[in-house]
Amino acid sequence: MSAATEEIILGGGCFWCVEAVFQHREGVLEVDSGYAGGATTNPTYKDICDGYTGHAEVVRIRFDPSIVTLEQILELFWQAHDPTTPNRQGADTGTQYRSIILTATPEQRSLAEHSKAQAQAAFTAPIVTEIKPLERFWPAEPEHQDFYRRNGQHMYCTYNIVPKLDKLKKLGLV
Repeated sequence: MSAATEEIILGGGCFWCVEAVFQHREGVLEVDSGYAGGATTNPTYKDICDGYTGHAEVVRIRFDPSIVTLEQILELFWQAHDPTTPNRQGADTGTQYRSIILTATPEQRSLAEHSKAQAQAAFTAPIVTEIKPLERFWPAEPEHQDFYRRNGQHMYCTYNIVPKLDKLKKLGLV
C-alpha cells in the first residue's frame, strides 16, 4: 500500500456482492475477496462455510483517498447491505455472512465507529456490525475473485447483485 492509496476490509454478506459493489465505485483501485476475523490459519471456502473458523467473507478494498474518502467508502457499505441482521444477508445465513469492519489503524477504527453511529439514524433496528482490528486477511480462491465480472449471468448475480447495483446507482453511490 503506497502513500497514495488506503485499504479497508469490509464484510457485508456474500463477498461476491460486496466485491461487485465496490468495483463499481469511482476511486476504488482494487477489490479482493477473502476471509478475515477468525482464528483458523489459511482458511478455505469450505472451511469457512462449515462455520467453525470464525472468519467472515470479506473484501479488501484499495482506494485512492484523493478520489474517494474512507467516509464515502463506509457510506456505501451501510447502504449496500443490511447491517441490522446478525449472521445473515438475504438468503445467505451463517457467521461467515456477518457484517464486519476490520480496521488497520486507530484512525480507521474511530472513523468506522463514527460512521456506524451516523448510519444508525437510517435504521429502526440496532446496527450489529462488528468493528475490530484486522489481524490477517486471507485471499479467497481464484474462482471467487472478480466473480460478478466473470459470471454476470450466473443466477446468484442476476437475483442478488444486479438489483443491489441498480439500487445503489439510483442513490448515486456507484
